[in-house]
Amino acid sequence: MIKTTMRTLAAAALALLPLTAATPAHADTISLHDGIEALPQAAESRDGYERTKFKHWVDQDKDGCNTRAEVLISESRIPVEIGPGCKILSGLWFSYYDQQQVTEPRGLDIDHMVPLAEAWDSGASQWTAARRQAYANDLDAERSLVAVTAKTNRSKADQDPAQWMPPAAEARCTYLADWVATKLRWNLTVDHTERNALRDLATTCPDTDLEYDPV
Repeated sequence: MIKTTMRTLAAAALALLPLTAATPAHADTISLHDGIEALPQAAESRDGYERTKFKHWVDQDKDGCNTRAEVLISESRIPVEIGPGCKILSGLWFSYYDQQQVTEPRGLDIDHMVPLAEAWDSGASQWTAARRQAYANDLDAERSLVAVTAKTNRSKADQDPAQWMPPAAEARCTYLADWVATKLRWNLTVDHTERNALRDLATTCPDTDLEYDPV
């Protein structure tokens, strides 16, 4: 299931500063501030977490391309070169976390906006295996999965915004909006520390809105 043409066209139009996203057809649009306040609050627990409990990088529509390949195809600024088994051989990507252009797909990771471990802590521990798989392969909301440099993705690891923010200042308001939108989309919670950090960080983003389509 290759993501929508709209996403690809929007990404191409924003090659120099891709900090906004196309609005899903049935999305709720609210301010970043209101989004933060709308997040349900609960204590976090990582008890029982295993990454394998989120089956990811699957070929959801049986077209031969798994989720990683779908994201790379969608986000490339030029037509990708595809080898056997839907292996992505070349393209042009913009890693918005660090404002870097990348031409070598091996230099990219596909980041879960809200990491799998953080999702587990925030309510996914109570989900069915099918819902966790849907979350881990969410191609229906363009903020859920994003191609970024491996370096930035691995520095982020499973941290929330209280612990990690993108190194590029230009990316931070978009990142906050994407983080909050993803949590709202999947009805994930925040703890007290995370909410306070989001509030503080959002003071530098007074005109930022977010869109989300609840699952």
